[in-house]
Amino acid sequence: MFKKFIYLEWKAFTRSASFATNLGLKILMLFVAIYFALVFLALGIGAFYIIKKMNLEPLVTVNKFLIYYFLFDLIIRLLLQKIPVMNIRPFLVLPFKKPTIVHFSLGKTVLSFFNYGHAFFFLPFSVVLIMEGYDVVSVLLWHLAMISLIYINNFLNIVLNNKDNLFAIFVGIVIILGGCQYYHVFDITTYTTVFFEGLFHTKWMFLLPILALMGLYYVTFNYFKNNLYLDSGLSNKHQIAKTEDLTWLNQFGTLGTFLKNDIKLIKRNKRSKTTVIMSVVFLFYGLLFFKSHALYNPVMHIFAGIFVSGGFLFTFGQFVPSWDSSYYQLMMTQNIPYRGYLSSKWWLIVIATVISTILASFYLYFGWQVYLTIVVGAIYNIGVNSHLVLLAGAYTKTPIDLDSSKGAFGDKKAFNVNTMLISLPKLLLPLGLYWIGSTLMSPNLGLAMVAVAGIIGFALRDKVFTQIEKIYKTEKYKTIAAYKQKS
Repeated sequence: MFKKFIYLEWKAFTRSASFATNLGLKILMLFVAIYFALVFLALGIGAFYIIKKMNLEPLVTVNKFLIYYFLFDLIIRLLLQKIPVMNIRPFLVLPFKKPTIVHFSLGKTVLSFFNYGHAFFFLPFSVVLIMEGYDVVSVLLWHLAMISLIYINNFLNIVLNNKDNLFAIFVGIVIILGGCQYYHVFDITTYTTVFFEGLFHTKWMFLLPILALMGLYYVTFNYFKNNLYLDSGLSNKHQIAKTEDLTWLNQFGTLGTFLKNDIKLIKRNKRSKTTVIMSVVFLFYGLLFFKSHALYNPVMHIFAGIFVSGGFLFTFGQFVPSWDSSYYQLMMTQNIPYRGYLSSKWWLIVIATVISTILASFYLYFGWQVYLTIVVGAIYNIGVNSHLVLLAGAYTKTPIDLDSSKGAFGDKKAFNVNTMLISLPKLLLPLGLYWIGSTLMSPNLGLAMVAVAGIIGFALRDKVFTQIEKIYKTEKYKTIAAYKQKS
């Protein structure tokens, strides 16, 4: 039966209208996975000797900070790991047993890079421990316990997927615990180290995470199975409708109508609300570059400036017109000008970029040069990247189910790995311009070149929109065909 499910998954992938895009993204994701695998491999081999040079006991030191390791792992999963989505409804009228469907869906998560990627750290680290004379049996049992804890996070992510605000809660927990430890108020590692050390020194303790994993799988299995009905877990649940006039936008004509629809979409759906939350998170992205001396490379400052001001652009704009995929066919039957539709999206991105730039004024604490970099990044986002995301939307034909978070098999993550991968080409040009300017003369010339590119893009907005409109019209029927399919 599993063989048939795998066959159907493959057919769904190859027959998709967005097959070329999906294939390209998977190739890019493969390179990203290889990169992180090599990083983890280097850490796994070198961590023992690096810690040893610091006159610390390697295993004790690693065990001390494993609590933060697994907390960060869970946070990243909540943010990026997509829950496997199957087209369940057709299977429910066929002679497929529900447990088989659920086991297959959960089994797909086992093969995720978010799980086996950790092996590139723990496996070589365990081998080094054995080579350095640690007890072989204890190392193997400790390693088995680590694998169990990794998969506990995997199934926790599935169970918690439909819970609101958990990402922010776990981030808050890590910040509070890290802050308390840094200022010597409370050290959580004092208590957690006892547990992780026990997994190595007390041979029977490895059974605890294994039993916890078995119990969590049982809970997750029952959660999915109990929601595997058309009239409950897989049905669309409707809330009481709220009317919002936003009549002040009527003065902008067709543009105002589209803006009203977008504002209502953002306010009423979890996936679109996530983009606003992530835009706020992006505001603090620059702290990694502007504060850290390890990342003081000036070229990377413009990288940070673009992300700080462009959070909404990269999260919301990246999925235009997919946000409207559920009623895109209806829109195309109306006398709706593409120019008005695209302009509304563009203005929404511009307004969000300006607001983000103003909110980022706290970077003045690091100096005028830092905030000037963010302003230049905003100019480039408005003049160039805003056009690029709209252009990419004509070819990115991935539908978004705004109600998908309602069921057990839903996926509500609006921000994922694909979003970041598509965004990479939009960063190469400003980095190149800044590098050329700073190399020829000074960082100020680099900033000027990036800003001029944004101004030129803004000045050519009408001509660019004309070309983008033509492309959208050319791709119109392919897009409609893609949106008819289930993502």
